[in-house]
Amino acid sequence: MIHIVFNESEVSLMKQVIEIDEALAGEVVQIKDDFAVGPLAGIETEEGWQARIEWCRNLLQGSPYGEELAGSFDDRETVTRLKSKLDGNPAEELWIWMGQNQHDVMGYYWLMPQFKDYQSRVMILYLNNLPFINEKGQIFYPSWLHEIQPKEFIKAKKLARPITLSEFEIDPDEWRKIAEENAIVRVLEGGKKIVGKDESFYDAEILKNVTGEWQKATRVLTNTLHRMKIKTGDVFIMWRMKHLVNEGKIEVTGDMAKAWKDFDVKLAGAKQQETVVTEEIPNQS
Repeated sequence: MIHIVFNESEVSLMKQVIEIDEALAGEVVQIKDDFAVGPLAGIETEEGWQARIEWCRNLLQGSPYGEELAGSFDDRETVTRLKSKLDGNPAEELWIWMGQNQHDVMGYYWLMPQFKDYQSRVMILYLNNLPFINEKGQIFYPSWLHEIQPKEFIKAKKLARPITLSEFEIDPDEWRKIAEENAIVRVLEGGKKIVGKDESFYDAEILKNVTGEWQKATRVLTNTLHRMKIKTGDVFIMWRMKHLVNEGKIEVTGDMAKAWKDFDVKLAGAKQQETVVTEEIPNQS
């Protein structure tokens, strides 16, 4: 079997799971792009794909990852390699692992039209609305696979089922509809329902974490990522923070064109609290 995940942290996680249960032994493959943000129009064409890469490259300016990250991987090549493995071994199966979040669900939607010819050999494990036990022994409902302890995946594997012929008919249509809508932000509203949002969708979350005092932009970024309920990546949040500066909603000191750590931000129009020192007048009486 080949395990497909959508986040880097889950590659090592699945390897830990395999060490616990050898029945799950197999290659772990990551689909790296985040299809929950960014342009999707015409993505099945080379022109559309390159337009998405250029959009990503723009966001990566000044990031610790470097602009070269955009285009450094091609998930299309990953799919081609997976198809070759399926063609070469009729007993091979794909196991797609999804948490209840828009990042994983959008990755699943992107994959669906490309594996229609392998129906019955593509398994899905969608861990939505399912209780798990955390490290403290408490029941919780995870949104992301990395929130689940490796030993808990042994129970989860029992949920594996083949993607149905009906899903292979309906879900590619849903993908095409989402791509044609071409919203810059997409969020999950239960089940596999994806809803398009404006690119400013996360701006309010950013502004909640900007104060009237100067802070490192990276501190605002970290606080926003930690506190927001609907998660997205750090690159997208920083891109929107820069937009808010350009719109005059956030003030900046330092050079935004350089690294993220090279500039500070505060709310526009906010006055820093000043300490007023007055000279004590001696008692004349």
